Amino acid sequence: MGFFNFFSQEIAIDLGTANTLIIHNDKVVVDEPSIVAIDRVTAKVIAVGKRAQQMHGKTHENIKTIRPLKDGVIADFHAAEHMIRGMIKMINEKKRLIQPSMRMVVCIPSGITEVEKRAVRDSAEHAGAKEVYLIHEPMAAAIGIGIDVEEPMGNMIIDIGGGTSEIAVIALGGIVCDKSIRVAGDEFTSDIEDYMRRQHNILVGDRTAEQIKIAVGSAIVDLEDPPEDFAVHGRDLMTGIPKEIMVSHVEIAHSLDKSISKIEEAILSALEMTPPELSADIYKTGIYLAGGGAMLRGLDKRIEQKTKLPVHVAEDPLRAVARGTGIALKNADRLPFLIR
Repeated sequence: MGFFNFFSQEIAIDLGTANTLIIHNDKVVVDEPSIVAIDRVTAKVIAVGKRAQQMHGKTHENIKTIRPLKDGVIADFHAAEHMIRGMIKMINEKKRLIQPSMRMVVCIPSGITEVEKRAVRDSAEHAGAKEVYLIHEPMAAAIGIGIDVEEPMGNMIIDIGGGTSEIAVIALGGIVCDKSIRVAGDEFTSDIEDYMRRQHNILVGDRTAEQIKIAVGSAIVDLEDPPEDFAVHGRDLMTGIPKEIMVSHVEIAHSLDKSISKIEEAILSALEMTPPELSADIYKTGIYLAGGGAMLRGLDKRIEQKTKLPVHVAEDPLRAVARGTGIALKNADRLPFLIR
């Protein structure tokens, strides 16, 4: 097996709008922000992942930072290919005489078009994959949470990522009905930026808004264990001078209210489309939350109140999709729902 492994390499990629994870030999070997820094003059890639993230919003005119994925799909083909290649290089630090042939399973949103699928497949092939399989995100999330997707039992999965929220009802190894909306983590971040500008007259960038979301982000006002207020630094719009203000989770809960309502509407609409026998199953099993958005404080409580159904958050929501993609990779030959 060791000899065979030398010539072939199997990797699973969760290509996300915000973060990209790569699984190799059942381990998460790469977990980096989906961002690339490119030199405008030579068009060379300077940095990928965390190093490029540190440059984001701080570059001069010769360097631009690009997030190649928008709303869960590839928006910049050239940058996406370089990003995938750069991240695969992070695994293959040891130089080999023979480049191994690669099998890849890549995760895609469920509402993706044929053209967007083609873009993912081409990017993976250009990055060196010989065989490419695609798997829908809700399916990967369900497998990663530990649900037996091939059972004749209905399960509802909500995967709130960076670019899209995927809501799907899964039974018998397939997606019975699904709803994909482009309201997710990125939308929350821009809501926070708008709120800071409107309410506090302070201009903050993407990265600061993201920090606010992680530190005091909340879906409901009355939390059992509220986080401490967070100090935000940004530019005062009146004077143009940098200043600091304190922000509480209550304010952020108000600023995110509209976007979370859109997700709730999508959940209700997916429940309406569900066949009655599966609705009966979901009443028993409840709803499973995965993806980075599942970590928003109080979101499970809020969805529970809205749907009157039990809501379970995956134990490591950020990596549920990647784990599921990794398991799908091991069983790639026998799983009917992988898109070849």
